[in-house]
Amino acid sequence: MTQEITRTEHSAPTRQFTVLLSPTRRGARLARLLSTAHLGDWGLPTDPAAHIVAELAANAAVHGRVPGRDFRLSLAVHGDALLRIEVTDTRGERLPPLPGAVHVPSDDAEAGRGLLVVGALADRWGVDLGPAPRKTVWAELDFVR
Repeated sequence: MTQEITRTEHSAPTRQFTVLLSPTRRGARLARLLSTAHLGDWGLPTDPAAHIVAELAANAAVHGRVPGRDFRLSLAVHGDALLRIEVTDTRGERLPPLPGAVHVPSDDAEAGRGLLVVGALADRWGVDLGPAPRKTVWAELDFVR
């Protein structure tokens, strides 16, 4: 099975933040807090970005976890018009469903809604593979200022 890779091209970011975090609930919570702090310092809205970061970081901690390997959170603002959120983990073989793929969890399922939230909040999202064994799940938000 092949995974479709979606990539958008952008100019160099005007603001950027990257951090490695432990693939734990604590690391996922810290990802959300750091994102909110940086976006606030940059004068950018923190919602819905904080929700997207929370979902992607939680997925990295739960589904992308490899003992001894951190996940990476990256925020990049391009021309004060676009925010790109990236979460990279080291489980390249565990791929989320593609954007637009039909995945509806059962009513009593305790998990499986995170990417539905990301898809509802982001203007675009997708998955980039590699370099092996990594994958990056990303989401973009357009700003109207």
